[in-house]
Amino acid sequence: MATVHATPENIARGARIIRSGGLVAFPTETVYGLGANALDAKAVARIFEVKQRPSFDPLIVHVSGQEMLGRVVAQVPEQATRLMEKFWPGPLTLVMPKSPAIPGIVTSGLETVAVRMPNHPAALELLRRALVPIAAPSANPFGYLSPTRAEHVERMLGDLVDLILDDGATRFGVESTILLIGDPPVVLRFGAVAVEELEEQVGPVAVSLGENATPLAPGQLLRHYSPRTRIVIAHLEDVPLEKRTGAGFLAFRRAPEGFKRAVVLSGSGDLKEAAAGLFEALHQLDQEGLEAIYAEPVPEVGLGRAIMDRLRRASAGR
Repeated sequence: MATVHATPENIARGARIIRSGGLVAFPTETVYGLGANALDAKAVARIFEVKQRPSFDPLIVHVSGQEMLGRVVAQVPEQATRLMEKFWPGPLTLVMPKSPAIPGIVTSGLETVAVRMPNHPAALELLRRALVPIAAPSANPFGYLSPTRAEHVERMLGDLVDLILDDGATRFGVESTILLIGDPPVVLRFGAVAVEELEEQVGPVAVSLGENATPLAPGQLLRHYSPRTRIVIAHLEDVPLEKRTGAGFLAFRRAPEGFKRAVVLSGSGDLKEAAAGLFEALHQLDQEGLEAIYAEPVPEVGLGRAIMDRLRRASAGR
């Protein structure tokens, strides 16, 4: 494993690794992804092995444009075309009928595939040079915090990855929104594109965040995005004083006193800023040897829905 800056030369090196069946961690505008050739079932199987990801959890396929999209999906509905014109490249994943060229391991046997075009120059250049669509979940052990910096990937996966392309911190800091194309379209995962933005384009959308045992899209399992430290969603006034000294507090706008460590997501209350810093803050708190992390709820509008979705999944079963 080597961590290198995402220069044109190193991106070309990464593309060669992808084409030869290897794994490359690379930056996107959301989080760092762990990529393999989406047309190579054996290469994709390495993703599941490295992440210790259950085989029933499907992957997102990344494309560089319409020509590559045509190799991934069987058809592009008009609704999807309208959304792609507005949000691609960007943090919106669309679930559509899959092409026979996509191995079943990518979609966990489903006849649909989750696909997006990332809005990051290094990711797009990697796709263009690799000449194949890239299957890429987040570059972390399954169920753990998503990586927003290359050093997170290096710490969590290390030598299990053939190459890590480093381009600093990601912009959005939470994963893409996932939308199942249909009548009505269905949000399968809250993410960096707000539901309100989608409804401006296609009208009312339904929401199905993974109540079934078999996920229809990544990130739908009840417990997910978890730090190793126990996380509890709680307002400050609900945290007993005697429990604060050994604990951390993930604050929305203002850091309270009395905790071993507190991190503020956005002093101005900006939900975009809060979402961008969410996983970075949880990574920091998880390294502090805390007894617990108390996370302050944020307003559930816009990106606040994605933040609370991640926090609820991180705290599930604890």
